[in-house]
Amino acid sequence: MAVVTVFGASGYIGSNLIPQLIQAGHTVRAVARNKQTLEGRPWPDVQLFAGDVLDISSLDSPLAGTDVAIYLVHSMGSGKSFEQLDRKAAENFAEAAAKYRVSQIIYLGGIQPSSGRNTRHLTSRAETGDCLRKGSVPVTELRAGMIVGAGSAAFEVIRDIVYHLPIMITPRWVNSSSQPIALSDLLWYLTSSIGSVDTFGKTYDVVGPETIKYKDLIHQFADAVGLKRYLIPVPVLTPRLSSYWLDLVTAVPANVARPLIDGLKHDLLASETKIREIFPRDLKSYMEAIHIAMESEKLSEMPARWTEGAIHFGGSHPEYSFYSKKEVAHGQAVVTPEAIWNQVRALGGNNGWHALNWLWQLRGVIDRLVGGVGMRRGRRHPTGIRVGDAIDFWRVVAIDEGKQLTLMAEMKLPGSAVLEFNIDEVDDESRLTTSAYFHPAGVLGLLYWYILTPVHPYIFRGMTNALMAKAVQAESYSAPVATK
Repeated sequence: MAVVTVFGASGYIGSNLIPQLIQAGHTVRAVARNKQTLEGRPWPDVQLFAGDVLDISSLDSPLAGTDVAIYLVHSMGSGKSFEQLDRKAAENFAEAAAKYRVSQIIYLGGIQPSSGRNTRHLTSRAETGDCLRKGSVPVTELRAGMIVGAGSAAFEVIRDIVYHLPIMITPRWVNSSSQPIALSDLLWYLTSSIGSVDTFGKTYDVVGPETIKYKDLIHQFADAVGLKRYLIPVPVLTPRLSSYWLDLVTAVPANVARPLIDGLKHDLLASETKIREIFPRDLKSYMEAIHIAMESEKLSEMPARWTEGAIHFGGSHPEYSFYSKKEVAHGQAVVTPEAIWNQVRALGGNNGWHALNWLWQLRGVIDRLVGGVGMRRGRRHPTGIRVGDAIDFWRVVAIDEGKQLTLMAEMKLPGSAVLEFNIDEVDDESRLTTSAYFHPAGVLGLLYWYILTPVHPYIFRGMTNALMAKAVQAESYSAPVATK
């Protein structure tokens, strides 16, 4: 077994890969730019590190003693200069890996178009592999096709399209072809490549067993969940326009969906499948991958943290978007975190919600009229809270004392809603971040979100500002009075 260090551990592939590495018996290290994003993960005996590949000095601690480094880092969400950032990051990583005598780098890239034409994002993925190979550490590069798994960008785009749009005006790219690979198969290839000398210095395409057009991917998903959907291709929707359209009708974040859509104008097919001979495996079909993905959601436990805006629901409805729509509000003042926490933990019941209370009451009345719990439950205690407590039409699902409170809505909704409060310190001040997440269920879920979007800033910013003001006021009242 090896000491395996995963860079980009907080991302989608990293989060799913690490349990597989643990199960395989490896000593696992997880690295992310923000170590806090890893601390709520249920990973026993995994060493957590903060490391930024753009800061080469931060790589020393996680790489020291590493046998195999798995590189899952990209900068696609970093704006127009992401290619330069990707190159610099890869160069830094190759240098640092050589310094600490890492025996192998495993890099996950993307399938390249056979047409010779390429997108900026796919080109950057290829260039990243080239930069890693310029170092002295042997690189195993796996170029993946479309990944099918709960939470993967492509899968969630397809899911949201199917549930949100009975009829969809589609661009020409729906006739492009792909070879989707099940998440479990991709993780198998990544895990199997660890320490495999035969793969050193090699590049492999990793794809599923079928070649399917994107329109058929949508139709097959609809068949899997018992829905009938109609696609009407039109020539005017470019990939760029499509990305804006998908941002509107799906819950997949734009910075995730747009690179994906940009590549869909090309057939993304494997040029070779030699890795199947090295690591034989019965690969799952697209339909099998769909059923596995949706079943895995039902069996998953609720995460401790919601900062990614994505959630696995215990016994979830498949029509719920994995990714969320969200509204975020911030408040900052010279006040102790404790003073803010005292206000946050007392929300609801007779204490109210501090901003637009009449609107909260109205929402409670509407909920009662449609058979929900309304606001009648109040609070168990005026200030005390514990996991499982009901607070009006919310349920306490996670508490990090003094730092974080997470509430899940139990009112009648076309989807699922979460309200989360985070308290941290910034310089000499304390900051409260209020995040409202909504996972829409079908067309009604989207309509519900967009109808309420204009009032969300007034509700959540108003509540955040009121909580901060009350915290400052309470602390000033309790401060000792100076005597002469």
